[in-house]
Amino acid sequence: MLPESMIALAMSVNHGTARAPSPWRSRRKARADRGLKREAVIRTAARAFNARGYHNTSLDDIAATLEVTKPTLYYYVENKEQLLFECFCAGLEPVRAAFRDARASNQDARTRLHGALLRYAQAIASEFGWCMVRAEDQDLSVAMRAHVKALKSEIDQDIRRLLREGMADGSIGACDPKMTAFALAGALNWIAHWYRDNQSQSAAQIAAAFVALFENGLRPRAA
Repeated sequence: MLPESMIALAMSVNHGTARAPSPWRSRRKARADRGLKREAVIRTAARAFNARGYHNTSLDDIAATLEVTKPTLYYYVENKEQLLFECFCAGLEPVRAAFRDARASNQDARTRLHGALLRYAQAIASEFGWCMVRAEDQDLSVAMRAHVKALKSEIDQDIRRLLREGMADGSIGACDPKMTAFALAGALNWIAHWYRDNQSQSAAQIAAAFVALFENGLRPRAA
């Protein structure tokens, strides 16, 4: 489970957000806590992996951006592999939170799915997007890869559940929950392959446009 500070980091990031100054350069650096600095390491790594790819980014690159030494990074993460894993978890936490909120809501299933997919799309369009969709393809340990797969499966099952509930309450038209969930997640995940912070539209605008397309397709049709 991620600490609250890490969840707040994941919820707040957006490609269009200007890079925050390194906490090591702050006048208050003596009082900056370990959590704040660890968040900065993970955020900086996510941006670097998104811009250059995992294998083309070194810990030296990340340290240079933060204006610290490479050994300093080892105080916060064990290695680059763990850093990628932490980026994945930070990016996915807002999505998991969205589906937790959907389960607790009394709204119809299509409305709940709309809200969850909107937050999913925004997370994918954030600086963590590349890590969220590509972490499984990188050189993670067996345990980390299994955890990544488990979290992705959790999201897939959450989408399917809302689709089934929508068909049951009449807010979603008849569909194959498995195939529809694959189509929805696949389309959203692809955003990470092309979206960059210099796009004319913001992450929120991209998310809204994508989810609007899905919503129209999921509406029940008149007999």
